[in-house]
Amino acid sequence: MAHEFPIKEVALQAGLSLATVDRVVHQRPGVRASTRRRVEQAQAELRRQQQQVGLRGRRLLIDLVMEAPTRFTRIVRDALGVAMQRSQPAVFRARDHLAETLPVPELVAVLDAIARRGSHGVLLKAPDVPAVAEAVDRLQARGIPVVTLATDVKTAHLHPYVGLDNRCAGQTAAYLMAQWLGPQAPGQAVDVLVSSSGQRFQGEDERIHAFVQAMAQHLPACTVHVLDTGLGLYAPTVAAVGRLLREQPEVAAVYSVGGANAAILAAFDQAQRACHPFIGHDLDDDNLALLRAGRLSAVLHHDLQHDLQRACWHFMQAQGAARGVPQEAREEAREEARKGAQAVRPSNVEVITPFNLPADVARPGI
Repeated sequence: MAHEFPIKEVALQAGLSLATVDRVVHQRPGVRASTRRRVEQAQAELRRQQQQVGLRGRRLLIDLVMEAPTRFTRIVRDALGVAMQRSQPAVFRARDHLAETLPVPELVAVLDAIARRGSHGVLLKAPDVPAVAEAVDRLQARGIPVVTLATDVKTAHLHPYVGLDNRCAGQTAAYLMAQWLGPQAPGQAVDVLVSSSGQRFQGEDERIHAFVQAMAQHLPACTVHVLDTGLGLYAPTVAAVGRLLREQPEVAAVYSVGGANAAILAAFDQAQRACHPFIGHDLDDDNLALLRAGRLSAVLHHDLQHDLQRACWHFMQAQGAARGVPQEAREEAREEARKGAQAVRPSNVEVITPFNLPADVARPGI
């Protein structure tokens, strides 16, 4: 293993002891494979962040903790990298704790480990369950600021949230769906599938409730079927959607709040059923391909990079490193930190088609 970085730097990044990292670096026996992988991951993270070496400022080490499909964690990690580079004069580094599925006890153990070893901030996407909320409270009790991303967690102490206005997103999806489906008579209505990765996530739950309520107003004859058993993963989603299609022959439209859209379409294809309209979330690689192919009608999008920039500002504010941050941003971060979630202004919803992709998204073939 190449000794690119001092052992102290790797240990800090990995959250391991100097002795453990030394054993890994010098390839000594008696180290678990998972520990070796963590050291290798830390070196990769340091390598990715090495471009910041020339910057001068307060060094802040934050932890990114996410339970989400890889397709989403990838775009978050890329956007966070850009946001950290732009958050001068501070120099950010991030430790990644990413998993597609993570049992609550393991997630709590990750958060408690961060609380023990210390951090300048935690950026968290996690289910809204009591055990996670209590772990977040323990972090804040130790003076470690927490910012929730994309989906909030109800805790005893308020904290900032960055991400989409989920209620507005559900209402927007229902409005678009009603326009595409048009007036429907009882007995002739097209049913709609709402696919979620699991209603443990407050953000998805908010989207679903807003969508169902708005559809009842726009198209009262339309039945909405909520499916939350696919976990946002390909194979479980194909199986779950396939079962629903066999049981519900009227389903022909989809609002996907939790991803795995290629899997949803695969299930429709296997059932030899048409799927239109289909409204999804997030401009990941899968959705961009489906949008360009005409298989997604629209994607509900928001400025993720701006969300993560705001998260960095919150951490800088909390650590007294906000000198050099734009005045408006400092005031926003200070107000949100003072008032917590009640003061947060979630990101606006953008309706994306193949013809109005954001400027930072490549447009081959369009």
